Amino acid sequence: MTDPRLGLTVTHRRYVQYAHAHYGGDLVDGAYTLGLFGDVATEVAIRGDGDEGLLAGYSEVRFLAPVQAGDVLEASCEVVRVGRRSRELRCWAEVVARAEPSRGASAARVLEPPLRVVEAVATLVVPGPAATS
Repeated sequence: MTDPRLGLTVTHRRYVQYAHAHYGGDLVDGAYTLGLFGDVATEVAIRGDGDEGLLAGYSEVRFLAPVQAGDVLEASCEVVRVGRRSRELRCWAEVVARAEPSRGASAARVLEPPLRVVEAVATLVVPGPAATS
């Protein structure tokens, strides 16, 4: 029997504020996206296990393209393995819209297709079944 949590996918979308830029060219550090994965993993745990759980770590992280201030970033996690207390998540982040300051102070465009910027494999840990008396 297949576990109903397999394939559970959660997505959050966030505008990347200019206050998050730390580098030239309004670049945002990679930890920003990893933080978003943590938020998405929390919702995965709530939906799948009724508990916030704990994102225990990453076994793989790949930074594929830069994240910039003014981006609209979509972060997603999918449950790909269910253990007794652990869940393996496939995570990815894509820029779905990007600022274009060269066209004007508030100019931006939707990216079609979205730009994949980060991929990761994460381990989520949830409490074991409650002991019954």
